[in-house]
Amino acid sequence: MRVLILGVNGFIGNALTRRILTTTDWQVFGLDVGSDRIEEFLGEKRFRFLEGDIAINREWIEYHVKKCDVVLPLVAIATPATYVKNPLAVFELDFEENLRIVKMAARYGKRVVFPSTSEVYGMCPDAAFDEDASPLVYGPIRKERWIYSASKQLLDRVIWAMGNANGLRFTLFRPFNWYGPHLDDVDAPKEGSSRVLTQFLHNILYGVPIKLVDGGRQRRCFTYIEDGIDGLMKILVNENGCADGQIFNLGNPAADLSIRELAERLVAAVGTYEKFAPLARAATLVEVSAAEYYGANYQDITTRVPSVRKAKECLGWTPTTDFATGLAKTLDFYLSGRLRPEV
Repeated sequence: MRVLILGVNGFIGNALTRRILTTTDWQVFGLDVGSDRIEEFLGEKRFRFLEGDIAINREWIEYHVKKCDVVLPLVAIATPATYVKNPLAVFELDFEENLRIVKMAARYGKRVVFPSTSEVYGMCPDAAFDEDASPLVYGPIRKERWIYSASKQLLDRVIWAMGNANGLRFTLFRPFNWYGPHLDDVDAPKEGSSRVLTQFLHNILYGVPIKLVDGGRQRRCFTYIEDGIDGLMKILVNENGCADGQIFNLGNPAADLSIRELAERLVAAVGTYEKFAPLARAATLVEVSAAEYYGANYQDITTRVPSVRKAKECLGWTPTTDFATGLAKTLDFYLSGRLRPEV
C-alpha cells in the first residue's frame, strides 16, 4: 500500500508513520512544514518526505495523490486559542484547503481517511456519543470557538455526500483526546494552544501555576496514542471493506477524567521521579475563567465520552491502555534522561 500523509510530522502523523514503517511493507509519502518528529525515518527507503505547506506545494500533492492508494489529510489548526483569536485562519486551513485535497482524491479515484474530531459533537446531551445517531450541538455564532468543530463537521458532511453522489471511498475517524510521546514541546508550549497534558507538564517543570479553566470541571476521555494508532491501522487495512463509508470514534471511555483530576494525577505521577519530585511538591493549581484564559468568545464543552461499540463491532478495536499506564509511558518519554530545568 502507498499512503500519503499530509501533516506527517504532527502528533498523529508521526506515530502513524512509525507504525507503518516498523510493522508493514507499505510506502509512506509525507509532507509537513517541519521534520523534527520524523527525523529517524528520513533515510528510510520506503519513506519520502517534502518539507512544505499544503497551501503552496499543490503540484507535489497532486502528483502524490495520483500515485498513492490512500490519502490522509491530517493538517489542521486544532488549538482553542486560535479558534477565538484567528477564526478565519481555522476555516481556511481546516475546511478550504482540506476540501481541495478531498476533491483531488475524488477526481483520481483515491480513498480518503479523514480525521474528524470529537469536537463535532459539541454540547451533545448524550451520555455517550454515537457516530451515527448523536446530535451535534453548538453554541451561538458569536462564540467563535465553534468554527473549528463547524469546519470539521461541514467537511464530514461534504465527504459523506461525495461518497453517495460520486462514489468517493472514505472513512472518517474521530480521535478523543489522544496523548502520548511527541504530543507537544514541553519546553516551549503556547498557552491556550498546546494540549492540556503537555501544558500542565511544562508548568510543573518550570514552576508555573497550573491554570484550571472554570475550575477544571470539564471532563475528557484520554486515549493513549498507540491505542488510537491500532484503530487507525485497522481502518487502513480495511479488511473486507469494513471501514468503507463509515465514521468511527477512537477513544477510551474508561479514562474519563476531569481536567482537575488530570492535573492532580499528573502532579502525583511526576512526583514519582526522584529528580522532579521537588517540582511536583511545589506545583500549584489556580482557577481562571474561560474568558480570562481564552477570550470572551470561548465556550467550553463539559463532557466528551465516546461510544466505541461500532469500532469494536466493525473493526475489532477496543482501547487497551489504562490511563495510569499511558501516563507513565508518556512521562518516561519526556522525563527519562532529562535534566531538571533551570527555573
